[in-house]
Amino acid sequence: LGAEGPGLPPRLAELGRLEELDLSFNRLRRLPEGLGRLRHLRALDVDHNLLPSFPAPLLELVALEELDCSGNRHLGALPEGIATLRRLKILWLSGTGLAALPESLCQLSALESLMLDGNRLRALPAGFGSLQRLKMLNLSSNLLGEFPAAILALPSLEELYLSRNQLTLLPPRLCQLHQLRTLWLDNNRIRYLPDSIVLLHSLEELVLQGNQIAILPEGFGQLSRVTLWKIKDNPLIQPPYEVCMKGIPYIAAYQQELAHSQPALKPRLKLVLMGLKDAGKTLLRRCLMEEDGQREDMGSLEAGSTQPRGFPGQQQDIGRGIEVMDWTADAERGLTFIVYELAGDPSYDVIQSFFLSPGALYVLVVNLSAYVPQHFYTSVGYFLHWLGSKVPHAVVCMVGTHADLCAERELEEKCLDIHHQIAQQEKRDAEGLQSLVQQVDEALGQDFDLRCSSPHAAFYGVSDKNLRRKKAQFQYLLNHRPQILSPVLPFSCQDRCQVRRLRDKLLSVAEHRDIFPNLHRVLPKSWQVLEELHFQPQAQQLWLSWWDSARLGLQAGLTEDRLQSALSYLHESGKLLYFEEHLTLREYVFHNLPRLIDILNVFCQRDATVLLQKLLSDTHIDELRATQLHHYVEGFLLHGLLPAHVIRLLLKPHIQSREDLQLILELLEKMGLCYCVNKPKCKPLNGAAAWYKFPCYVKNEVPHAEAWINGANLSGQSFVVEQLQIEYSFPFIFPPGLFARYSVQINSHVVQRSDGKYQIYAYRGKVPVVVSYRPARGALQPDTLSIASHASLPNIWTAWQAITPLVEELNVLLQEWPGLYYTVHVLCSKCLKRGSPNPHTFPGELLSQPRPEGLTEIICPKNGSERVNVALVYPPTPTVISPCSK
Repeated sequence: LGAEGPGLPPRLAELGRLEELDLSFNRLRRLPEGLGRLRHLRALDVDHNLLPSFPAPLLELVALEELDCSGNRHLGALPEGIATLRRLKILWLSGTGLAALPESLCQLSALESLMLDGNRLRALPAGFGSLQRLKMLNLSSNLLGEFPAAILALPSLEELYLSRNQLTLLPPRLCQLHQLRTLWLDNNRIRYLPDSIVLLHSLEELVLQGNQIAILPEGFGQLSRVTLWKIKDNPLIQPPYEVCMKGIPYIAAYQQELAHSQPALKPRLKLVLMGLKDAGKTLLRRCLMEEDGQREDMGSLEAGSTQPRGFPGQQQDIGRGIEVMDWTADAERGLTFIVYELAGDPSYDVIQSFFLSPGALYVLVVNLSAYVPQHFYTSVGYFLHWLGSKVPHAVVCMVGTHADLCAERELEEKCLDIHHQIAQQEKRDAEGLQSLVQQVDEALGQDFDLRCSSPHAAFYGVSDKNLRRKKAQFQYLLNHRPQILSPVLPFSCQDRCQVRRLRDKLLSVAEHRDIFPNLHRVLPKSWQVLEELHFQPQAQQLWLSWWDSARLGLQAGLTEDRLQSALSYLHESGKLLYFEEHLTLREYVFHNLPRLIDILNVFCQRDATVLLQKLLSDTHIDELRATQLHHYVEGFLLHGLLPAHVIRLLLKPHIQSREDLQLILELLEKMGLCYCVNKPKCKPLNGAAAWYKFPCYVKNEVPHAEAWINGANLSGQSFVVEQLQIEYSFPFIFPPGLFARYSVQINSHVVQRSDGKYQIYAYRGKVPVVVSYRPARGALQPDTLSIASHASLPNIWTAWQAITPLVEELNVLLQEWPGLYYTVHVLCSKCLKRGSPNPHTFPGELLSQPRPEGLTEIICPKNGSERVNVALVYPPTPTVISPCSK
């Protein structure tokens, strides 16, 4: 209604007994003068129209209890006469362009809910505290520089939203708000929380992410009723981030432990070396350690602080995959790096991302002698995209090795080229994201009904809520670009000055409090002692039982009831593995990471000779047995299949018993490396060999696709089917190893599966599903991963039922990549049926929205004569959250 369309009917004002009126999401520029005669009107929605100012007739509606004017962007101000609406309980004014509020607003003494988010408010009226019945106040996305003192005079307040302002301090008297259940303060500039915040005993939601908080007040565990808790993107040191992210009970345990034992500061930082296979990572690591007098031979490490953790004197091979060791870089200050050297071989993709985590210093190594500008993306750009998608805001130090093999001018030109191309890539990525933000802003500037009127519209049918969520994600990606330290540092082991300069650079960056606040985190002494006891030389076994770990806990002064929080911290900080929620694995502590990494490296080995050497190491193997093992290796490298008893042979001497093997297989399955092909749902295998599938090894196997392609039912007769397909697109990078891990994650949801290198055909019950990965076919083409099913139109709900759990599993997996940009779409079933190579795509956000009432068909923009049934675009029940959201 309105604008070019028909206006409100004049006779509307004659409905004298009308109590509720909804005029939202139209294009009204004014309301009829006679509207004020609706004396019994209690609820009026005029949100998301084009009203240029507050309509005067509304001031005559003295019975009004609910008024929503949100989304009228040019409303600009409220009249002083607003005080006449004395019965008003709910007033929503979100996104109306308000720069100030009139004092008369404070006379609305019945007001219980006030929405003022998305405006330009810098302060509240002096009398705002007179709104004594106010229960909900939303002031998010305004320009408040100080916490409005008048809010403290609102004793009934239960919900307070102050997100995305410019607050730096909270008042000590915040505890006066005894009834407060919800407090959102995210994305401000708050450095400290008042001690009194712990007295808000009714608090259930506390959102603090995106501030500058380093220390939480003592007694924070008193906030035991908090169930929604968000704290990421703060420079936390006490408690450390790893504790805070687990929730209030863990913070309480940390603070209680800190009271039991004195605090301990032990500067330790994770240092990750990454780059191509021949970049020179191993030699660089050894040269750095030699500079400290911690010398090591090329084939082995001598005793001292460069030992692989838990392996005194053990031989080390060059290029064995992933390695981890401690390096005491500054003994005087006690600064220790936990050094992870990642393989540059794609064979290790499925496991390497586990070792990329926040709070680490990353060294990207480039072989300058082999570097050519045309291969920048392969040797540098790809690694920055990979790291940035897994660890937003990662700190990266660029090092160019083999500098001694380059002439002086060549060295300078190559370093400048790398620096220039990094800047170009970052600029392109940032401009791409800014363009997406602009597109979302333009869509938000349209009326919702305009977005719903035509499938040609950008973000067709996407709600304002989902668009704002999408924009927030883009802004997050823009604000958390990798922190690349420039320039590229040339490095040669022959030049001691260059070695010393790199070492000093790493130390200075590590000790910078603004860059690595976590280096100065405060731990209870008992937790630090527990960590040291787990890594003492005599603890050589691959894992400890819970009770073994509990005995070490007693030595550290930790009783059994206080052990779990300590182990949880050590797990979250990457010191060991402890899966407290896994039914089987929670009974064990995997403390020996170097040996565990040795096991993971075995399953990334692509060399048949090396695998056979491991299997044939037993001198008692006869020729027949050797031939059989050779076939197993061939099958493994082609199809990713191995029986359990051969896995046991491969893992000698790490595992000794069948129980050891079963535990390792549980762990590998938990990490998404393999799944049991013939595991029964309820009873044991009765002596039959258990076979395990490692999807990352599948090469030539083509799934059995006839039933899918022919669209036949069980009796072989064709029937008319509709195809349902959800497609994820990855414009920048497809997470390495994602398809293989996803293949494992979905195994519990499907039956009768058949795997190919890039496809999986299976069934959910009797409904077919197919998962397909398609690598990019050119520089401008994205990688895609799609999940599809089909059914006849009357039974299309069964196809939705089949793919929804698979979509949810993928969404969960993608949460591990918070810096990853990807899009989700529902493909047009009509285009798919025609075999179109470029089908129309509907926004994936529609998956989280209810089907519009009264809408039965949607026009396909690619072919205006075709209409798509709404059941092929919207699921029967919306998913919990938009798949595009993080």
